[in-house]
Parts: sequence; structure tokens; C-alpha cells
Amino acid sequence: MSHSVRQHLQLDIEAYDASIRAFIPGYEAMLQRAAEEVAGVKPERVLDLGAGTGALAEAILEKSDAAVVELVDVDGEMLGRAEARLRRFGERARLRQQSFNAPLPSCDAVAASLALHHVADIGAKTALFARIAQALRPGGIFVNADVTMPEADPQRAADYATWAAHLVACGITEARAYQHFEEWSDEDTYFPLDRELLAMREAGFDADCVWCQTPSTVLVGRKLRWGIM
Repeated sequence: MSHSVRQHLQLDIEAYDASIRAFIPGYEAMLQRAAEEVAGVKPERVLDLGAGTGALAEAILEKSDAAVVELVDVDGEMLGRAEARLRRFGERARLRQQSFNAPLPSCDAVAASLALHHVADIGAKTALFARIAQALRPGGIFVNADVTMPEADPQRAADYATWAAHLVACGITEARAYQHFEEWSDEDTYFPLDRELLAMREAGFDADCVWCQTPSTVLVGRKLRWGIM
């Protein structure tokens, strides 16, 4: 899997951290809640899939004093920004330029923020969730902070209208907001919340949504004791 944030979002990497807050409702609160969930298992080793500029990794490192966070991303330009951002954490922040479809090492927690919507097929996503479950040690946790969308109107249209209103409040015209949604759909696939949770359960997790600000969600999967069937 290859992916360039610069090309996908049509913005300079230097502008990413400011722009993503305009694009995603509740972005900062979403990251903090995801990091809190990870910290709750007192992890020693955390994988951050599709880590980008390191915002989620930074939140996890701040809340989990003993954790080492391995940032996994195919976009070397984004990882370069993450390296500078996380330098103060020394060896606790480790960069790994590879797809999250590559083999995953054993760990205590796996987290992702606005990354797994690039998996367009629900079967492939369920398989990824199963590989995450297999990588997790007993008591491990999977935290996915991402966008979910209802499958059909009128609720789907209503959620997009709510999302567009956030962009408008951030100084983006309504017409441009909907143009963004159309452009992002070339690479982004937003499944319904219930379907995401079902995929996590099929992969061997006890899963629930612990935070939501339309269309942003934080989903938590705790590895079932008996593992994958």
C-alpha cells in the first residue's frame, strides 16, 4: 500500500496539523480519548498504524510514561515531521516506514487515527483487525479513532451536513466543504459505525464506541481471552 498525504489532501505537510483540525470535528478531543484508552492498559509497546505527523503518538507518549511507541507509516515525508515532533521522547518514539499490511510485532496496544479508512474493502479490514488481535498480548487493546458514516440517507446526508457545518465554522465555504468530501472519497471509505464494530467483533475483539462527535468516533477493541477462532 502506498499513500501520500500531500497528494491526497492537497496541502503542504507543514500545514497538516493546522488543517486537520479544520477538516475533522473534535480532532484534539478524539486524540486525547484514544490516548487515554491506550494508557489504561499500562502498555510497554504500542503500535501507531498510519502514524502521520505523530499527533496520536505524542498524546500516547505523554499519557503512558513507560511506553515505547512505534510509528508505522508508508509516507516518509509525514514520518519526517513525526521524528522532529517526538525528538524529546528519545528512544521511546521509534519510526517504521512500512505499510500496516506488513507483519505486526507483538505488542500491548495498537492505535490508529484517521488511517484505517484507507482500507476500502470490509473483508480486508476485518482481516487487518484479526492480524491486530493476533499481534496483541493478553489484555491488549486496539483503539481506532476515525470517521464513520451511516450507509444510507437521510441519516448519511444529515451527518455530512453536520460535518460540513464544522468546516464552514472554520472558514471553509459550504461548497468547498462538499468538494473536499468528493475529493477525499477517491481514497477514503467510511463504513457505518455498526459495521466497523461488527468487523472488530468478527476479528476477536470485545468492541464498543467510547466517544463520538459526528462524524468522528473512537472505537475500542479488547482482545477476547480465547483469541481468534
